[in-house]
Parts: sequence; structure tokens; C-alpha cells
Amino acid sequence: MPSQEHATAIVAIESAIKEAELEFERPRPDAFLVTLPGQRKIKTLVWLNVGEHSLLLKAFFCRQPDENHAAFYRWLMHKNENMYGMAFAADDAGDVYIVGRLPLSGVTADEVDRLLGCALTYSDENFNGALERGFASSIRKEWQWRLDNGHTLRNLEAFRHLVEQPAEVE
Repeated sequence: MPSQEHATAIVAIESAIKEAELEFERPRPDAFLVTLPGQRKIKTLVWLNVGEHSLLLKAFFCRQPDENHAAFYRWLMHKNENMYGMAFAADDAGDVYIVGRLPLSGVTADEVDRLLGCALTYSDENFNGALERGFASSIRKEWQWRLDNGHTLRNLEAFRHLVEQPAEVE
């Protein structure tokens, strides 16, 4: 039987999500899948799982990098130093998540709103930097393929600097 803290946490989460007018699903009575709309990363899906003693927040950030692994993960670990309530973490495959835990006694609507805001900020603000470090070759190939096939470069514009090379001085 769930505790009073468990039930209070669920009410607080639902209240925060509805107040923020966020899209969400309830796959289980103690779990929420929240969609956070971003600018650099189109959307971040955040799991909020209410456990027996704590709330687990987990959001997929990006798949394992294609290249530059050490610099990619080192850059993310440096980001952890200034993050509130969560950190970047990698699974066994090397895919990257944003993960946090909060004791049930600390779960309030305001704190859930703060954590969701942080998850969105960390995901959105760091997405392009991570892609530049771990996927530069793929971005260059995609850019060229789109040019060759007449497709839009609109969602790749942030990476123009990766494909433009300074004119050679004669």
C-alpha cells in the first residue's frame, strides 16, 4: 500500500504538469511521461517515476557519440558541476540521459516545476554542443547529402560553422 508521501508526491507532480500546461501521459498510476518542447532539441521526454522512497527523473538526451568519445563525455561531466538536482549519465551502451532523484518528502508542485525547467534547460542548451562534439562527421555528411539532393538545411543551420571552411589565401 502506497504511503501518504507517495500519494502526495503524485498529486504534486500532476498539479505541476497541469499548471505548466505540458503534454503528458500516465502509463502507470505512479509514472508520468512529460513532453518538454525545446528550441535546439525539438522535444525532451522526461520520465517521472514515483518510487517507494524517492522520485526518479530520467530524460533521454542523445545516443552514444559516433566519434570523439573522451572529449564528448568529459564535456558533459563538466556540465554536471553546475546542474541542479540532476546530472548527465550514460547507460551501458553509452547513450546519454539526464537523471535525478528527490526524496518523496521534497516533492512539491514548485519543486517538480523547477526540476522540469532544469531538465529542459540542460537538454536544450547543451544539445547542439554535444552534437558538435560527438557527431560532427555525420552532420557534415548530412549537410552535403541535403545540398546534393535539394533538401532544406533549415534544421542544420546551427551547424553551418562545421561545414564552412575559410577561403584559402593565395
